[in-house]
Amino acid sequence: MKFSESWLRTFVDPALSSDELSHLLTMAGLEVEDQSPVAPAFNQVVVARVLEVVKHPDADRLNVCQVDIGQMSGTGTPVQIVCGAPNVVAGLKVPCALPGAELPGDFKIKVAKVRGIESSGMLCSAKELGIAEDASGLLVLPADAPVGQSIREYLDLDDQVFEIKLTPNRADCLSLLGVAREVGAITGAATKLPQVDAVPSTIADTRAVVLDAPAACPLYCGRIIKDVDAKAPTPEWMKRRLERSGIRSISALVDITNYVMLELGQPLHAFDNAHLEGAVHARLALPEEKLLLLNEQTIAVDADILMIADDAKPLAMAGIMGGEESGITLETRELFLESAFFAPAAIAGRARRHGFASDASHRFERGVDFGGTRRAIERATQLILDVCGGQAGPVVEASAELPARQPVRLRTARAEKVLGLPLGAERIAGLFKGLALNFTQEGDEFLVTPPSWRFDMEIEEDLIEEIARLYGYDNIPSPAPRARMAMLRQPEAQRPAYRIRQMLADRGYQEVVNFAFVESAWEADFAGKTEEADLIRLANPIASQMAVMRSTLIGGLVANLVTNLKRKQTRVRLFEVGRIFHRDASAQPVAGYRQPWRLSGLAFGGALPDGWANGGRKVDFFDVKGDLEALLAPAVLRFEKLDHPALHPGRAARILLDDREVGCLGELHPEWVQKYELTAAPVLFELEFDILKAVCVPAYAEVSKFPAVIRDLAIVVDRGLAFQALIDGVKQDLPGLITDLQLFDVYAGKGVPENKKSLALRIVMQDTQRTLQDSDVDAAMQQLIASLERNFAAQLRA
Repeated sequence: MKFSESWLRTFVDPALSSDELSHLLTMAGLEVEDQSPVAPAFNQVVVARVLEVVKHPDADRLNVCQVDIGQMSGTGTPVQIVCGAPNVVAGLKVPCALPGAELPGDFKIKVAKVRGIESSGMLCSAKELGIAEDASGLLVLPADAPVGQSIREYLDLDDQVFEIKLTPNRADCLSLLGVAREVGAITGAATKLPQVDAVPSTIADTRAVVLDAPAACPLYCGRIIKDVDAKAPTPEWMKRRLERSGIRSISALVDITNYVMLELGQPLHAFDNAHLEGAVHARLALPEEKLLLLNEQTIAVDADILMIADDAKPLAMAGIMGGEESGITLETRELFLESAFFAPAAIAGRARRHGFASDASHRFERGVDFGGTRRAIERATQLILDVCGGQAGPVVEASAELPARQPVRLRTARAEKVLGLPLGAERIAGLFKGLALNFTQEGDEFLVTPPSWRFDMEIEEDLIEEIARLYGYDNIPSPAPRARMAMLRQPEAQRPAYRIRQMLADRGYQEVVNFAFVESAWEADFAGKTEEADLIRLANPIASQMAVMRSTLIGGLVANLVTNLKRKQTRVRLFEVGRIFHRDASAQPVAGYRQPWRLSGLAFGGALPDGWANGGRKVDFFDVKGDLEALLAPAVLRFEKLDHPALHPGRAARILLDDREVGCLGELHPEWVQKYELTAAPVLFELEFDILKAVCVPAYAEVSKFPAVIRDLAIVVDRGLAFQALIDGVKQDLPGLITDLQLFDVYAGKGVPENKKSLALRIVMQDTQRTLQDSDVDAAMQQLIASLERNFAAQLRA
């Protein structure tokens, strides 16, 4: 929204400088995006009248002019000026720079001789004054311009142009009237709103108006104006205000409708009445209906577009743009003037759908003051009669149900709590009066009925925002936060999430954060979800490849690995902490969907960073297994064989803690290694995050000061027996002297029966109270051997 400061000050003129006014508007929520003078600095330029023009005796393209500059000459006599402008003629009124003047571009005027003829000044074009780009000739001023008056004063060149950036909810400020209301409410300055009286009708001509779509167009006013002079010139003051508001002057009739739109915020449209047939209808578009617009674009109108039409044809896209065939021209002698309220929902998005926008649609889709519809048509009618002449008929008005203005309750205590200010009900009442809000008050509570021009007041917080704006955001104190400090209890058996992340970082992993929306192919590959019913699809995905909620973190890590490999990274360690999503009818807080936290990691490349001493060994299953055991220590994890859609068969294990499955570990499946074009299989893991936060409290155990006894034992067992099952089987029968039992060799082959294998065990025995005797050691070994024979049919290997 662009406007000139001088135009605004005809409505409200606070005792503020331009910069102060700009700051005030910005702090009130009407951000001043740009503030610039309408003309650069220059001085000693006055209105002059050319009295006589004769050809220069020594130059074909120069003229010697006698110029009246009024009393600025000191004697009141004309001055002589040599001028080369092609449009200089006697009787013309133009700007004249006097000797001593400084024009834009550091151009100084002085008395000089031009081809032997003395010249005492310079007649100026608009470009030379810096107010336009036109340099084709002198800037021609109106015939009534007072000779000798400063051109800055006459053209109001000390004016400033403000451009404010409005949020969509403040459509009421898309007019000078709306901005003036704001300035008056904030500063308390008197607001002189334009006086609009009903124009008496002098002819009886009318045209019927029919609301065929009353929900989209609940109010429509129209009137016929005859005998207008469409070729009448637009007044200079109106042209200046339009141009400084960013609107090009076209013709008097068009300029007046644009002027009223800027002044009052009500878009208007004028039809050539001679081209209309029958009644004017506000209706929805007919099937396959087409319209030639004023921008010379023919469009096929969608069925939800609100149209203005007569009995025979469409005339305009309501609230957006008029039609070419019914538009006014310089030959128009009678017009049908429209002023209507179109529901924002009926206009929003329609112009952008067809690839264009208009000032009218910008206002209608945000909300126009339906209480000012009649006032706008009366204001435009009076201006048309003043500028173009003519005779006006009566206003025809058709109305339906207008938007209801629901009262909004405000509690003084609530406003004070939100803003942190001791306002009081009396002060709040004063602020509301400044905004011309209609309200009733009961004690400290207000019931405010929003005016017809405010579509953004619906809840209590909207009113609190108004109070804050009028009070002044920069007047609200900003005290330092005050809070009671307390040491939070940290259970010894719990560790914070950041500590888990730090432990992984210490082991060379880097954290990543991925979207929870993934490709459906990832769910099929890494979670085995091939049925549509198993997927959790988004109703409105942000991209086609992000349409499904993830049930595992593995897909995102594999994608991260692919990206790193494309950037020539050969050693990658990644982890992610995030939610996964499963269907669960009993889940809370989101009914039907369980959202547990998971920790997932990936290792690829060398087991150690490249170096001369590490031998280039690649990371394997057991490296990552060690990382997990360190992460959960002192808890003891168990690993059992697992079939998993994402992992290599035979190189994958489920992770158990206290006999409960808490995750998985393994190499990526060869099929996915090939599909995702990886050079080798990474090792992946995924764990329940909550079990990582729970840690075992260390229990004191006495450290023995006596030497340990170590014995080795080789047994033959069935080839299918897992070592973990063997340990679990003998745990209950394990002698108390045995403190550790490790597997250090597995052999199958010559000397071992078929379908059997040899396990070599290292047994460590120690007592905290005494040195062990051979008899103690032998008894413990016999007890262990007996347990192995009894539970697993184990035999000592010869």
